[in-house]
Amino acid sequence: MLFVCTGNVHRSVLAERLLALHAPSLTVSSAGTEAGSVPGMDTATRSVLAELGGQGRDFTSRRLTAELVSRADLVLGLAREHREAAVRLWPAGLRRSFTLREFVRLSGDLTPGGVARAASARGTLPVPPAAADDVADPWGAGYDALRACGASIDGVLRQLILSPTRPFP
Repeated sequence: MLFVCTGNVHRSVLAERLLALHAPSLTVSSAGTEAGSVPGMDTATRSVLAELGGQGRDFTSRRLTAELVSRADLVLGLAREHREAAVRLWPAGLRRSFTLREFVRLSGDLTPGGVARAASARGTLPVPPAAADDVADPWGAGYDALRACGASIDGVLRQLILSPTRPFP
């Protein structure tokens, strides 16, 4: 599973590490559409992650590539633009690329059958406003905004892993 945001500094990092915390049997990674390869986690992100119970060691940001998208069984963007970037890089990945909130709304089931159900459900329901699918970017908005972002991502991930159809934690 691959989480995608813009810089691979805040949102996708939090999603990657929090899902790894809640469902350690899953293989989870992250990337950014505009990320560089920077070793170490942002200090504020590491702090928010620690408050939520996650760990920030051994992290290096990386740019989203077609290879990363092609290898992922599920791509979850933190905003619609990230899902769209993944599909532009690897069009065959359309049926397994969603925003995090879209995926929870359409399926909420991380099994291969759940991914297929979410892909089949896409287009059968009204499309909500972007704000319903996007996790707001906390970049430059201060620590409280980053903390709220982390709590929001954690809440959505808990919905995902505590779904009645899920075998986790």
